[in-house]
Amino acid sequence: MAIDGGAVAAAREFAERLHAAPVPRTTEPAAVFSAAPASPKHPTAVRDLATRLDPAGTTGPSDAPPTPAPPGPVPGGDAAPDDDLRTLSGAAAALRRGTVRSIELVDAALAAGDKSDAELGLFLSRFADRAREAAQRVDDALAAGDDPGPLSGLPLGIKDLLTTEDGPTSAGSLVPPPDARRDATAVARLRAAGGIVVGKTLTSEYGVGSPDPAKPLPVPRNPWDTARWTGGSSAGSAAGLVAGAFLGALGTDSGGSIRMPSAFCGTTGLKPTYGRVSRAGGLPMGWSTDHVGPMATTARDCALLLSVIAGPDPADPTTSEVPVPRYLEGLTGDLTGVRVGVDRLDRVGGAVADPALASVFAAALDELTALGAELVEVALPLYPELAAASIVLTLSEALTWHRADFAARGGDFFANTLATVGLAEAFTAVDYVQAQRVRRAGQDAVSALFDAVDLVVTPTASIAATPYDRLDRMFESGEFFAVYAPYWNVVGNPALSVPMGFTADRMPLGLQVIGAPFDEALVLRAGDAYQRRTGWHNEWRAR
Repeated sequence: MAIDGGAVAAAREFAERLHAAPVPRTTEPAAVFSAAPASPKHPTAVRDLATRLDPAGTTGPSDAPPTPAPPGPVPGGDAAPDDDLRTLSGAAAALRRGTVRSIELVDAALAAGDKSDAELGLFLSRFADRAREAAQRVDDALAAGDDPGPLSGLPLGIKDLLTTEDGPTSAGSLVPPPDARRDATAVARLRAAGGIVVGKTLTSEYGVGSPDPAKPLPVPRNPWDTARWTGGSSAGSAAGLVAGAFLGALGTDSGGSIRMPSAFCGTTGLKPTYGRVSRAGGLPMGWSTDHVGPMATTARDCALLLSVIAGPDPADPTTSEVPVPRYLEGLTGDLTGVRVGVDRLDRVGGAVADPALASVFAAALDELTALGAELVEVALPLYPELAAASIVLTLSEALTWHRADFAARGGDFFANTLATVGLAEAFTAVDYVQAQRVRRAGQDAVSALFDAVDLVVTPTASIAATPYDRLDRMFESGEFFAVYAPYWNVVGNPALSVPMGFTADRMPLGLQVIGAPFDEALVLRAGDAYQRRTGWHNEWRAR
């Protein structure tokens, strides 16, 4: 496919930024990507982390089955789940007390989907009859004294980049992948835990770019203001949580696609460490940057979902044997002694120059201090260089997947998909290898940063949800990317977005909490503690 001269020049600018990066000649490329740092300075980082998380070795790989199996109940932390039927934790507790039935939860979710789908563009397919049948089976099992698992009877949404046995996976495209009527590993683990899939949620086409109103597919609209975008690409998963169309969801994140919609819609979403959750059954945007993760109303609910889907899987050789902790047990509500690195990112394009975002972020830092955290000013290393690496890596890998279809059916793809992925035509093999070397150098530098701090916080995004009539201009100006979410996809660290407040025109803003590789437990503990103190995650009730 041909790309115009201006696009070629822009693509080459990213590539040349990589070649100018201060990478030692001895740095090898990350030819097979792992989130574990490679530098000899930190050779035991992951092993030490595993020991700290589980000193007795009680949650080794044998506790995380490589193939889906019904897990037992997941214990809670020291704070009992509330009675809120719009959260996974609250609904699960109510089901076990017998104060609500699964069929009631599923019917309520289906009714909410009926009410909001046409307006917000939540689903690409729905499975109402199958969901009701599954709910009845759960109710019968609970009545008989059985417990099908920690997600028993809870309605869930699945991003339409993950295959399911219920129906075809379209990837939000008129050029769908081959039909695979089987559950992705993460979906199978949700079902094995008793979860009920109510539908496949709207995604940007193959996880790329922004909507194309010229195509006969739903346009995602923000539940806080339907003239604005939800963010992408896990659009339906985020908006559907606010609408009540399900209580939890799966998203995928190759460059912010869980975290950006969560921030824009006022929900909570976690990109786990690369290798923590199996990608098997997911349609790739970039094989080495794709992550599957939970989306929900609260960090507690994300912890519950992650407890079910995390762990090694022989179908995905990039999954890790690092032990999976009992995430819910770590939600103490306290951050005493936790060292939190703060990067406002105002040196890279005025990311928090907007007074509303700057003041909301400052208030969030005050809340972390009140929770006992020790704040430390930091500067994320190789920020523009890793941004460039993410573009070269992800788009090159995406073009490898799509090139034949672009040639055969280019007119059926979204214009933005063609333009974005087509940039990779200007990259060379040398650019790709250099991007892997920059990635490796970035991992080592970020690992060194986490020797000094336990967590890092930044704004999730540089802006609130964008009005559709300004979306193209914001992409072109680069304003949309002043906070560059794909940074964490390149190095692989876990990153959580939680609501942290609103703009003057009542649009949600997100706080991003990042941890060391495989330390989702501390990331979720911080997010949960912050939410217990602030309550921003409940503001959708006043929407």
